[in-house]
Amino acid sequence: MAQTWLVVGLGNPGPRYERTRHNVGQLVVDELATRRGETFRAHKANARVVETWLAPGADKLILAKPNSFMNVSGGPVNALAGFYSVPPERVVVVHDELDIPFDTIRLKTGGGHGGHNGVRDVAKALGTPDFARVRVGIGRPPGRQDPADWVLDPFGAAERQNLGILVGDAADAVEQLVGEGLVAAQQRHHAPRA
Repeated sequence: MAQTWLVVGLGNPGPRYERTRHNVGQLVVDELATRRGETFRAHKANARVVETWLAPGADKLILAKPNSFMNVSGGPVNALAGFYSVPPERVVVVHDELDIPFDTIRLKTGGGHGGHNGVRDVAKALGTPDFARVRVGIGRPPGRQDPADWVLDPFGAAERQNLGILVGDAADAVEQLVGEGLVAAQQRHHAPRA
């Protein structure tokens, strides 16, 4: 029987943040919507959403981008989970990860927030950390740059050359996580690149 999944791309609202490292989660859900020919629309849960399917006849996907700032993402995520009756085990949060090198994707369910305030707020709002995460590596800043500034900077020229591939790979990871489960997605996306 088909189930409903909530896939949330974390980020900050507005043009100033669109192409920054902190918004890579939203770029991934944009890619998932584009693959299905869908456009985001406003939702009363302070988010923009697309209602679609993994594939015809397969699980339903609610793709979402909160309109709130990253650090208060939990309210919209919790409201959407309630509206669509999606339990935490079928919530997938896609977010940037400083502690993973750029061009690398890691998947997990549960665990700590690793200092990521958006993930922390979602866990608090849902009342559990037991939701899936697709962690998109952005790497640590060079030299002494403050990580808080680094995540709010646009991707560099070298990164932009591979950003489309990274976003596409992360979208693939979401689809595989929903369609085949966490372990299958980890086995594919945690393997070294050939």
